Amino acid sequence: MLNTDVLVIGGSAAGLVAGSTVKSNYPDKDVTVIRKEEKVMIPCGIPYIFGTVGTSDKNVLPDAGLVKLGVNIKVDEVLSIDQEKKLCQTQSGETITYEKLIMATGSTPVMPKWLKGPNLKYVYAIPKNKVYLDQLHKEIEDCKKVVLIGAGFIGVEVSDELNKMGKEVTLVEIMPNVLGATFDQEFAIEVEKLLESRGITLKTSVGVKEILGEEKVTGVLLDNGETIDADAVILSLGYAPNTKLAENLGLPLNEFGFIKTDQYRRTDIQDVFAVGDCSEKKEFATGKLSKTMLASTACTEARIAGLNLYKLSTVNEFRGTIGIYSTSVGEMGFGVAGLIESQAQKEGFDIVVGSFTGVDRHPGHIDDSQKQTVKLIVSKDSGVILGGEVMGGKSIGELTNVIGFIIQNNMTVNDLLVSQIGTQPMLTASPAGYPLIKAAEIVAKKLR
Repeated sequence: MLNTDVLVIGGSAAGLVAGSTVKSNYPDKDVTVIRKEEKVMIPCGIPYIFGTVGTSDKNVLPDAGLVKLGVNIKVDEVLSIDQEKKLCQTQSGETITYEKLIMATGSTPVMPKWLKGPNLKYVYAIPKNKVYLDQLHKEIEDCKKVVLIGAGFIGVEVSDELNKMGKEVTLVEIMPNVLGATFDQEFAIEVEKLLESRGITLKTSVGVKEILGEEKVTGVLLDNGETIDADAVILSLGYAPNTKLAENLGLPLNEFGFIKTDQYRRTDIQDVFAVGDCSEKKEFATGKLSKTMLASTACTEARIAGLNLYKLSTVNEFRGTIGIYSTSVGEMGFGVAGLIESQAQKEGFDIVVGSFTGVDRHPGHIDDSQKQTVKLIVSKDSGVILGGEVMGGKSIGELTNVIGFIIQNNMTVNDLLVSQIGTQPMLTASPAGYPLIKAAEIVAKKLR
């Protein structure tokens, strides 16, 4: 029997951060992270194993930080939990007892029941599983024509990476635009132009009726009757929370299938917390239930659970998911934080929108300078910034994070106008034409 004070089930981003946070803040507690995988993938880096880094071995979450802190790592699978006795049984036959339990069981790829043919050979998903992904990588090497179904972030990024491998890539999306659920149309269109210029074929506003083939895939039949030849098909249709263990424990789930939690990540069962993709999300701006699954959000939730494990702090609470995303296609980056214009309008907010396009270096003829566009979505009655979208060079990743900070702290347009910034010619836009502040100026004029 293994006795531990804190047991974390799941070893991806949420599990890693939960374990390290607990041990850092409660060093006298024995902390154990149990996970199914010998090696854990960096979630957001998975698409890049195909082209940019070339192997999953270069995309592994290191254990060194946990080990240095004194966190125990156990490779096994929890099969059942007895919360009254505070113990669990593992696949290897071991019994583990605990004081506190953190569920960080993650998510699994959606495999739609309505789709014909998903069990054919050379039809894949993109799970966070190194063994599966290594097999996919090996098998796809001899495939020439690859169809990806679903043009969210994973679909777009994997498409671009397979394109780098020399594959003939077709990306199919039922919505009018790729990344259409995350960006307003003017941003999504720029992503599409870049993908097509790099040789990727896009099929938008069309669904998939069937994956064709006898034993192995030969093509994809679209619902408009068109057939696309394919040696391999990759499904990128989103992820579902992995909550089977939680259900067996008796933890209540919300209508989207996530484990119900409060702002401290506590569940309805005493001493059981839930974090990451398996746990409930609520939108920051509206308070509505959300399906957002992000490693960055998972890490925040894990820190909050770890900080509140033995005593609650009103400072360390989760106030809602903002949804902060970024991606890149070639040298261009695209980012979004909070509500986009179409979402804000759909929710019923009275908004003002302002965009500004500048250059991310000064002077603009510096070799690596690129155009940078910032769009702000602002509440008309209060001036509070509800969301922002950015496109430009790769520096937009950090700018997107800054907009996330702005939203979380309920900053207004006027707060931005009087904010002090540091600039440097080789690193940032000009202080006289800083796109974030210039976009705020445009909104401010509309609010007067």
